[in-house]
Amino acid sequence: MSIAETAPAALSHPDAFFIGGQWVRPSSDATFEVDDSATEEIFLRVPEAQSSDMSAAVTAARAAFDEGPWPRMSHRKRAEYMRELANGIRRRSEDFAQFWTRESGILYTMSKFDGETQAKLFEYYADLADTFPFEEPVATSFGDGFGMIVREPVGVVGAIVPWNGAFGTIALKIAPALIAGCTAVVKSSPEAPGEAYVLAEVADEIGLPPGVLNFLTADREVSEQLVRDPRVDKIAFTGSNAAGQRIGSICGERLARFSLELGGKSAAVILDDYDLETAARALSGAECWIAGQVCSSVTRIIVSKPRHDQFVEALTSVFSQVVVGDPFAEGTEMGPLASSRQRDRVEYFVAKGISEGATLTTGGGRPKHLDRGWYFEPTVFANVDNSSTIGREEIFGPVLSVIPAANEADAVRIANDTRFGLNASVFTNDVDRARDVSSRLLSGTVGHNGVRTDVATCFGGFKQSGIGREGGTEGLHSYVEAKMLILDAPPSRYR
Repeated sequence: MSIAETAPAALSHPDAFFIGGQWVRPSSDATFEVDDSATEEIFLRVPEAQSSDMSAAVTAARAAFDEGPWPRMSHRKRAEYMRELANGIRRRSEDFAQFWTRESGILYTMSKFDGETQAKLFEYYADLADTFPFEEPVATSFGDGFGMIVREPVGVVGAIVPWNGAFGTIALKIAPALIAGCTAVVKSSPEAPGEAYVLAEVADEIGLPPGVLNFLTADREVSEQLVRDPRVDKIAFTGSNAAGQRIGSICGERLARFSLELGGKSAAVILDDYDLETAARALSGAECWIAGQVCSSVTRIIVSKPRHDQFVEALTSVFSQVVVGDPFAEGTEMGPLASSRQRDRVEYFVAKGISEGATLTTGGGRPKHLDRGWYFEPTVFANVDNSSTIGREEIFGPVLSVIPAANEADAVRIANDTRFGLNASVFTNDVDRARDVSSRLLSGTVGHNGVRTDVATCFGGFKQSGIGREGGTEGLHSYVEAKMLILDAPPSRYR
């Protein structure tokens, strides 16, 4: 398969918003144009939400929570709808894959499995209807009455998602919100709205109660309106640190609940007992995932000074051989960046790396064999100073920096010397040593001998990499409020 052999996924209502269970005409003629990242050609136009559109979406979600059946259903009944959603997602797997590859540049060999992955996530949360402690008896501290902790839905959720993994980040927010009993407004990125449209069509197809899920695409000003609206009880955001700081500040002003999954500058610590070529293959392979446009990318690689040059040689050899090209073609190992703006950003940081004294050993520019598409070469810098620009700032592209350290303690110090703390790796043949080093790394995830994350079980960061966790039962807790009940006697079900 190649780009020439594929056609963009068809949408039933690309000119409308999904609000209150209906496809609603936008309030203006303003639109967003979406580029195919591999061809630079516009392949989709969607309406740009204005203030009145966002207000209508919040109104629908608020009414569905305050007056609709959804929060008053049993968890098992909500789970039935979620399993129908999962089945609908499977039926549209090819459409999800097409949009993710075209909008963000991920390889089709990866995107084609995403429908099944997210369907399983909805089913996982549906299964929690029977196992999560939404209600549990507890002893009261004074010993009188019958105590219960009841975990009830937080309310209306504003879900703001990025362009690099739109469907996955929507699912991580919406699936726990739905089983909890929340309603939601999903605000898509202008660069990647396609997958949200497909999910909205699935919600429409299965007859999800009106207003439970509402979908629109907006830019920053209207997105901020969603954050400020007092009718929205919680904001769930994945994106940049700057936007996350702004959201946290606004939510703090009105004491709204919020969770933030933000950026990273993740480090790999390669200990002296581990084979350098094996580590180089693992790290270069992981960086091919969406061309490094991943918040959890491990891009700072810390190795002892005596082994620095040998590792750089191994990493340069492996990473420079990565096949860059058509993301739909067999044999391609890395696709394009998502947009011209993203490629400009990567080029800026590469120039900063060179000007600040790091050694460019491979890449650093646009592939000469590709005359269209937002492609960038796999790039390696050696002798990087951790205090330099490329040592501290999130690049969001296929750029790896190798940093020398004096010893293990110095390597851990360097790894932690960042405002981020999202992901990390430890390379060693000794699992006990890996466990010890991981306890000293200030990171939400630490992988052993590879870039290993599990967003579906527990994902989030320390420090400025975010607040809260997504996935698993940890991710469900932020969509419920705990209520303490002290009754004169047990309800009938506990007698």
